[in-house]
Amino acid sequence: KGTIHLFRKSQRSLVGKLTHEFRLVAADRRSWKILLFGAINLICIGFLLMWCSSTNSIALTAYTYLTIFDLFSLVTCLISYWVMMKKPSPVYSFGFERFEVLAVFASTVLAQLGALFILKESAERFLEQPEIHTGRLLVGTFVALFFNLFTMLSIKNKPFAYVSEAASTSWLQEHVADLSRSICGIIPGLSSIFLPRMNPFVLIDIAGALALCITYMLIEINNYFAVDTASAIAIALMTFGTMYPMSVYSGKVLLQTTPPHVIGQLDKLLREVSTLDGVLEVRNEHFWTLGFGTLAGSVHVRIRRDANEQMVLAHVTNRLYTLVSTLTVQIFKDDWIRPTLSSVPIANNILNLSDHHVIPMPSLKAADNLNPVTSTPAKPSSPPPEFSFNTPGKNVSPVILLNTQTKPYGLGFNHGSAPYSSVLNQGLGIPGMGAAQGFRTGFANVPSRYGTNARGQPRP
Repeated sequence: KGTIHLFRKSQRSLVGKLTHEFRLVAADRRSWKILLFGAINLICIGFLLMWCSSTNSIALTAYTYLTIFDLFSLVTCLISYWVMMKKPSPVYSFGFERFEVLAVFASTVLAQLGALFILKESAERFLEQPEIHTGRLLVGTFVALFFNLFTMLSIKNKPFAYVSEAASTSWLQEHVADLSRSICGIIPGLSSIFLPRMNPFVLIDIAGALALCITYMLIEINNYFAVDTASAIAIALMTFGTMYPMSVYSGKVLLQTTPPHVIGQLDKLLREVSTLDGVLEVRNEHFWTLGFGTLAGSVHVRIRRDANEQMVLAHVTNRLYTLVSTLTVQIFKDDWIRPTLSSVPIANNILNLSDHHVIPMPSLKAADNLNPVTSTPAKPSSPPPEFSFNTPGKNVSPVILLNTQTKPYGLGFNHGSAPYSSVLNQGLGIPGMGAAQGFRTGFANVPSRYGTNARGQPRP
């Protein structure tokens, strides 16, 4: 038996959540027009599919897929309205703008899949070409053309309008642009219509309708049914070529890449930020496209110790906010250390080999294995080593020299240099010897053979 939660909220199903969000969108009057066009689109698609079946024309079927794509564009427009109504949540901290990017990507990919399906059916029809009935072929062409153009020009679809301008041009747009330059050279008044480049959706609708009109005339004149298959292939290739650049652009946005056209502007702004007062370094910068026309980014800024963090943060944000609307700036203060000289033993877990140079000393063995004079391991059968009177003592600690190159992180030492006299006087006291002698050797408890003679009297 589980615990009974009296005031626990009931979990909605997926259908219930979609219904709730649809009611939220339908409450806005701007969406009523889109819903009306969506209903008319469904009726038009139904009639076109019936006429495709009666005429047995695969070219009209390929053109009908453009009307289905118009339905996807209307759904994308509804999602765009829904995104504007929603506010960021703890789960979606950057908002819901990526949903419309995903809708554009899905619509264009589905249109390309439909084009591939038409290509596959057309390849089969080349082997056995059926008879085409032209009774409703021309009527279906003009109905689809009128509805497609009326939908594209009446509904302001912000996501697809932005993608059609930001994405690279298709091969159909490039060829039409070349033709338009030639026409505008003869008739300059048409430059406002054909240049700089036409709307890709309007262009593909007009080109598909023109292909169907040519198909109708050739079938009526010569009963050349294979032209229907050729027109279907042409419409499918135009659809694929038009939708592919948009799929690539929206896919790059989903992959959080930096737009190529803003890289130069971002480099200029980062150079300006690096020259601000108090800024030492700008690092770990990352900028990506959050949605259509929305750029997000994060950057780490290292500043001087005496710099004002809030002032630097305000200046950096003011410079980058002109281009990056969603910005995260993290401030780090400088943490450089001064080099110090230490003669006391330091724990191994504090020092790093990359920060210090340690002079290795020979490992010390047991006292019974050392010569009391030279502190060198002695062997019973070997004579004493040569020049043993200059050998250092056995209690000498390893000498640690600090690297003069500083690192941008602290090691927990006190800053400043130790007094020179204190460094030299540590461990210099030797019983029975003067201070000058201790200063002369620099080692403690080292038996010296040249300081006194064999009888214990000082030498001159």
